[in-house]
Amino acid sequence: MISEANGNSAIPAAIGIGLRAPHLAEIIATRPALGWLEVHAENYMGGGPALTQLEVVRRDYRLSLHGVGLSLGSAEGIDAAHLGRLKLLVDRLEPFLVSEHLSWSVSGGAYLNDLLPLPYTEEALDIVAANLAQAQDALGRPLLLENPSGYLRFRHSTIAEPDFLAELVRRSGCRLLCDVNNIVVSASNLGFDAKAYLDALPAAAVAEIHLAGHAATERGGRTLLIDDHGSRVAAPVWALYRRALAHFGLVPSLVEWDRNLPALPVLIEEARRAEGMAQDVGGGDAGTA
Repeated sequence: MISEANGNSAIPAAIGIGLRAPHLAEIIATRPALGWLEVHAENYMGGGPALTQLEVVRRDYRLSLHGVGLSLGSAEGIDAAHLGRLKLLVDRLEPFLVSEHLSWSVSGGAYLNDLLPLPYTEEALDIVAANLAQAQDALGRPLLLENPSGYLRFRHSTIAEPDFLAELVRRSGCRLLCDVNNIVVSASNLGFDAKAYLDALPAAAVAEIHLAGHAATERGGRTLLIDDHGSRVAAPVWALYRRALAHFGLVPSLVEWDRNLPALPVLIEEARRAEGMAQDVGGGDAGTA
């Protein structure tokens, strides 16, 4: 538990927030009671003042590294140089969690500014499992794999997404980052049951939960949800989070907010709401994961 300088009640270590650059100085100055902080790994691979400041933060908070560029779904394999930079950062910061996405973003040496979807086939399973094994061997630890937000289905997919994730856990020994917002977004866009998806995930493998806001837009006469991390956590996400806590237990949970970034107290307020729900479901303290 981190004690808070300004006297507010502490947030148990199971609840964290995504640390973004505009909040960095304020967190260093005020040291709010937060269980942990997550940063995007690629933002700190270049070293410099940003990494130096993050090392100051690390004195008071546990850190999690969340990668967006490893491209575990790339058929051509992982970029060895990128993996090497990630290893140097992991060795330097010693985060308690390291996570990545079930996606691809690299082709022919070109990095694409998006997390692109995969077909869920046996061939894709082999590729992702091999890339996970390479990454985990290099890092000396299991990665947490995050379920994506969905906007399309591949016609030749033969495996349901929860089953695909479960098989990757079995083959590679990775663990799962259950993004509850992504499940809500995908369920609405693709027309499946969010509760059934959640229940189909291997509960023992889930080591982290993400919460975030999403946006809605009208496309072709129907509502499309966009995973934009630009607002408060939506009511359906909170409802599914309660179910996730009951299903997975009090694993570390994180509030993400990347666009339309609010003042830090707003983000902390969302974390406190997550804390309250965790205490309610868990029958007491949310725990110190």
